Amino acid sequence: MHDAALKAVAKLFSDGQNICLLPQNLIEFWNVATRPADKNGFGWTANQTDAEVTVLESTFTILPDTPAIYTEWRRLVADHSVLGKQVHDTRIVAAMNVYQITRLLTFNAADFRRFSNIVLINPTTV
Repeated sequence: MHDAALKAVAKLFSDGQNICLLPQNLIEFWNVATRPADKNGFGWTANQTDAEVTVLESTFTILPDTPAIYTEWRRLVADHSVLGKQVHDTRIVAAMNVYQITRLLTFNAADFRRFSNIVLINPTTV
């Protein structure tokens, strides 16, 4: 994990914040962790990645997928004319809306700016 992200998460925990993950976050993490380093991944084995996912699962609140997330995602992609790989980020926003989460810690703010109901927090600013 990026140093700024680790520091931000540690600070948020020390401030008593509840940090949540979605199954999608863990799925995308597995993708990046097991992708070869020369393809912008970590190049980890499945066993290394499994161990790290186990730590993440025991550290963070994992919010379950629900049918309501799909319904909200479907509304958002149509309302915002979302195209291509942006559909994955939109699914995160859909889950946030379903769970009434308003703040997102991300290095990738540009992909979420279309959604005015969430506050984007860059880990370097925490």
